[in-house]
Amino acid sequence: MADLPTHRLGSTGLTVTALGYGAMELRGAPRGREITPEQAKTVLNAVLDAGINYIDTSIDYGSSEEFIGEFISNRRSQYYLAGKCGCAAGAPPGAGRGDYPHVFTRENVIAGVEQSLRRMKTDYIDVMQFHASPSKRTLEENGALEALQELRRQGKVRFLGVSGTRPNLSEQIGMGVFDVFQVPYSAVERDHEEVLFAADKTGAGVVVRGGVAKGAPSGQTRRQDQWERWKRAGLEDLLEDATPMEFILRFTLSHPALDTTIVGTMNPEHLRANAAAATKGPLAHDVYQEAKRRLDTAGITPLEPVT
Repeated sequence: MADLPTHRLGSTGLTVTALGYGAMELRGAPRGREITPEQAKTVLNAVLDAGINYIDTSIDYGSSEEFIGEFISNRRSQYYLAGKCGCAAGAPPGAGRGDYPHVFTRENVIAGVEQSLRRMKTDYIDVMQFHASPSKRTLEENGALEALQELRRQGKVRFLGVSGTRPNLSEQIGMGVFDVFQVPYSAVERDHEEVLFAADKTGAGVVVRGGVAKGAPSGQTRRQDQWERWKRAGLEDLLEDATPMEFILRFTLSHPALDTTIVGTMNPEHLRANAAAATKGPLAHDVYQEAKRRLDTAGITPLEPVT
């Protein structure tokens, strides 16, 4: 298999593969599917064997941090690690957000980062992101941002990020303190398409989640609304020999501001298919433009950035 394409992650200096791995699928029951330690070991090593060097996880993702620490901490030099903070430190694996809501205080941020370091058996986390798109006021009023900046000075965190969405994303970008923004985006979820450019213009790294639309449209998709959008756009004749998953992934990779897109799976075969699709790179320019034209015609359009 050809090498995965790479990009500089904004001004961080990190060179990341255009396809990253999202570890949420390793969270296990009750919020996800059952997964055994052996399955987790297999897929995490397959991620690194495929050349993927960006792994995204969170305290909220059940057992994923423990699996990373147990099974690939011995290969730590081969990947960049992105974590999340603001999640409830000490919450049991699999706990629902309603039972353990995010807490953006100095104490919880520090406790959460220290917990993640222990679980993943590492001395540092490359990108630590505030989870759940907190507002500027929320980040500042109880010392959460100040705490993360202090952890960076201590060397426990290398770069600051935020997993953002509208409407708070624009003010997060405007704060001028974040090195990386993680944003939801795909061909059938285009709300943030223009905001990606705004993040990129600041020199920050741009990470896309949901870049294959939760597994790509199919008759069994977990998101029926995405399947309906896919059918409405009428893109099938543009696929040639590609599957819808491959087409949507390569559509995501075609966004000029993207540095990496994190895609999760617990199936090594799906992982290899994602990697094979990513090695083909962006769609041909004319195909990309025609896909956007049809999506626009079908009413699947970007939203204007919040100012």
